[in-house]
Amino acid sequence: MEGNDGGLPEVCIERTVEWVDTDAAGHQHNSVIMRWVEAAEAEMFRRLELPEYFPSAPRVQQVINYRAKLWFGQRVTARLSVQQVGRTSLTFAFEVHGHAHKKSPGGLAAHGTFTTAYVPADSDGAQPWPDHMRAVICGAGVQSARAGKA
Repeated sequence: MEGNDGGLPEVCIERTVEWVDTDAAGHQHNSVIMRWVEAAEAEMFRRLELPEYFPSAPRVQQVINYRAKLWFGQRVTARLSVQQVGRTSLTFAFEVHGHAHKKSPGGLAAHGTFTTAYVPADSDGAQPWPDHMRAVICGAGVQSARAGKA
C-alpha cells in the first residue's frame, strides 16, 4: 500500500474491462467505475487489517466525473486514496486510468470522490470513528500494513 502526500492510505488495483462491464455502445457502463473503486476500497481495508470498516461505513455522498471511454479488453488502473478523515466520516478521492488500447491511447477515464460515515450496527446515525480505526487510517498502523504486503 502506498501513502499519499498527507501520509493517508492509498492503493491501486488493475482490472480488465470485461464484456459484462460494457453497454450497448461498446464502452464501459457508467456503473463499472464505482465497482472498480469499491474493489480498491476493499483492498485498502484488507491491507489495513480493518475488516470491521465495511458493515459500518455506508456511502453518504459520491461524485463521478467521466472523461474518456474504456473499451472491452482494455486494462485499467483504479487509484484510491483517503483524502480527509473527519470526526465521523472519511472522504476518498479516486482516479480510473485506461491503459493504451487499439481504440484508445489511454489516460484518465474518470475521477471523483465519495464519503462514508461511521454508523455502527447499534446506532441510527453517524458516530465518531473508534480510536483504533482512526489510528490505523491516519498512519499509526500503515507501516505494518505495508510491510510484507505488496
